[in-house]
Amino acid sequence: MKPIAEAPLKAQQGVSGWATPEGDLHLYHADCLEGLNCLAPNSVHLCLTDPPYFLDGMGDEWSADRLKDGKEKAGVVGGMRVGMKFDRMQGIRLQQFCLRLAEKLMLVLVPGAFLIAFAQPRLFPRMSVAFEDAGFEIRDQAIWEHEGGQGKAFTMNHFVRRMSIPQEEQDALIASMEGRKTPQLRPMFESILVARKPLEGTHIQNWKKWGTGLVRIDFEIDSEDFQQPSIFRFNKPKAGVDHPSVKPTDLMERLVEMFSTEGQTVLDPFTGSGTTGIACARTGRRFVGFEIDRGYLDLATRRITEARQTLGKNCPAPSRDGLWTCPEGLATLSQGPTGCAGPGNFTGCTGRQGLAGYAERTGPSTVPLAENLDGLHG
Repeated sequence: MKPIAEAPLKAQQGVSGWATPEGDLHLYHADCLEGLNCLAPNSVHLCLTDPPYFLDGMGDEWSADRLKDGKEKAGVVGGMRVGMKFDRMQGIRLQQFCLRLAEKLMLVLVPGAFLIAFAQPRLFPRMSVAFEDAGFEIRDQAIWEHEGGQGKAFTMNHFVRRMSIPQEEQDALIASMEGRKTPQLRPMFESILVARKPLEGTHIQNWKKWGTGLVRIDFEIDSEDFQQPSIFRFNKPKAGVDHPSVKPTDLMERLVEMFSTEGQTVLDPFTGSGTTGIACARTGRRFVGFEIDRGYLDLATRRITEARQTLGKNCPAPSRDGLWTCPEGLATLSQGPTGCAGPGNFTGCTGRQGLAGYAERTGPSTVPLAENLDGLHG
């Protein structure tokens, strides 16, 4: 197995992260388009990710604060309700971004490695074209089917009632539409791109050298043989994780098991709340994750830490660039002396000045226990 680049990212000014002593977990606060430059060529066996959809603020300049602020503005974009404003540039921007990403992934993935990426259904074609243009083989489209999201379609009744026409004409116009709404069907699935880096030789030759290129589809579920089809039926996670698009851990575990083998390296360039990392811990895979948003980095670290502790595995420790640490060696929040992110003693956290630029301070946690653990379960 090709190793990850030695001491990855430590040469990058301002990049901070976490790692386990065994090296089976690397989690970095970095823009993946920069961080991927620091991984060794042919070092990753699977890329499993949920990239930004370029909808409602979820683009390449991701900001949790801006996204939350946008949601609190009653769904108004440019003076028009979101459902009325269709921006064809969303797909174009997504395609341009995915092409840049795909070109970098092509270098770090081993031959035959799969790229599994979630996509908003109407933007799926743009994502597919981008990865195909970069040299990936588009092998399939899978579907994550869930119980459904909130419907966003609405009628024109309100707007008709504001028109300067007699009420009789308003009534007639509304009646003629027969309750029709804006073209937004209630979402009950997400698309999943199944792409693969071209093989080196035949399937057998590639498997012998790299251990990739083939898919596991046979499982045993509740003592029954089960063959996984292209539709994955998993309910959405319960509330409790503060992230707008959390995926079910069971779904991510299934995908990890299908497209990689135990001990291989799985990459998630958009770690978010850390579900891919949790799935890797549960299935014995190495994990490399990038997250550009500091708050989500902390959330992912907390969730992965708890999952690893439950499994009796070592917890990630801060890399040597000024992140906060605590006496028990548990992972800590990274934005100051705000407490350890994991079960145990939440006092005595210390830090030092380093590349990330955090000031030194020693003292007890300033964050209540409930806030430290909020969002771990769900």
